[in-house]
Amino acid sequence: MNYEAAVRYLFSLGRELAAPTQASAAKFDLENITVLTERLGRPDRAYPSVHIAGTNGKGSTAAFVESILREAGFRTGLYTSPHLACINERIRIAGEEISDEVFADVFSRICELVEELLAQGKLRAHPTFFECVTALAFEAFAQSRVDFAVIEVGLGGRLDATNIVRPTVSVITRIAFDHENFLGHSLKEIAAEKAGILKPAIPAVIAPQEPEALAVIRARGTEVGAPLIETEQQFRTENASFDHGCVRADAMEITAGTKVRIAPNLRGRFQLQNALNAVAAARFLQSRGFRIPDRAIEQGIALAEWPGRLERLASEPDIYLDGAHNPSAARELADFLRENLAGRRIRILFGALRDKAVDEIAGILFPHSEEVVFTDAGTSRAISPTQLAEIAGHHAGHFSIDPEPSQALERLLARSMPSDAVFVTGSLYLVGRMREYWKTRAKVAAR
Repeated sequence: MNYEAAVRYLFSLGRELAAPTQASAAKFDLENITVLTERLGRPDRAYPSVHIAGTNGKGSTAAFVESILREAGFRTGLYTSPHLACINERIRIAGEEISDEVFADVFSRICELVEELLAQGKLRAHPTFFECVTALAFEAFAQSRVDFAVIEVGLGGRLDATNIVRPTVSVITRIAFDHENFLGHSLKEIAAEKAGILKPAIPAVIAPQEPEALAVIRARGTEVGAPLIETEQQFRTENASFDHGCVRADAMEITAGTKVRIAPNLRGRFQLQNALNAVAAARFLQSRGFRIPDRAIEQGIALAEWPGRLERLASEPDIYLDGAHNPSAARELADFLRENLAGRRIRILFGALRDKAVDEIAGILFPHSEEVVFTDAGTSRAISPTQLAEIAGHHAGHFSIDPEPSQALERLLARSMPSDAVFVTGSLYLVGRMREYWKTRAKVAAR
């Protein structure tokens, strides 16, 4: 099977969501991914790993941790989701996307094993899109002989296909409301799903949480015997400042009295906590004998990249991409607007999916903008621009509808002054689509 055929086959299984529905979860649980990885020889046990769950910040935290490990000299594997433009983005080895050839070779092997297991009655159903990609990542890392893997949960935690790993350390980033139809309609229910990654005797770094979420995590940690490293109790920050929207601070480990400089190039105040999550994980790994110099921690944080999160594509006018797809992420973006772009005219290109809290997100973001353009996020799960306008238009001072995103962006830019700022937000699908469009546009302009 070549690469194109492999990708077509994967998407024929259904694009996501990454977790089973409640009905299928009750029937299958983690059975499919366990059976498949056992047939592969448990590639997920071939290397130490860090397992990261949470609502917001888990992707940035994963990027920080992987960058730290790579700076320390480890050959790394990084598994994240979703991708913005190309499925290869989900699986990175030594900082590079998996090649088309390796992707196709490993997936072909997985397909053969799936057919064997189905014929033998060892699988009761074909593995899902996410289960197949997860198995592919685990096997690709093993074949590439990575020294360390960083694994981001796809959705939830307890029933997520990644939850078969036995990590060296787990991380739970901030928990907030998102995917309520899958994870529950209260913070306690959502926290219980995220805390499902906690395992006996495996320490877990815990970011600051709302009291009800923290109580659930602590109870689960006690129940399974997972020691918790709460960053609020372990670290304090000093000498905090901002440089073009990027936070700078010293992270002091309270008991040890040691500190490292945190200076990420990722924008937003919230990246301070994500970086602290990574520092705490690195400090724990140091205590377990992994050679991670403080220099690697500082350099790893400074060099980490995470596209699509307050990513600036251009200036005069500034163009930002930000996947603010839930209310908590929208608040972080609103904070960035207040702190860094006060007094400037803000224009928003907005697309969203049906399972998102669109009215709440719009109520947080749109009052900061002079103009909102509703567009198509570019997936079957998207809300049409017309429906978006009906749901959220009342939050905007002025809005319009332009279904074709690239055309909508060009029209926004045409009526923007150099001092304005244009934000593409609301959906990671829209962010990915516009990121690719901008790359193509730049190549054409360079000819």
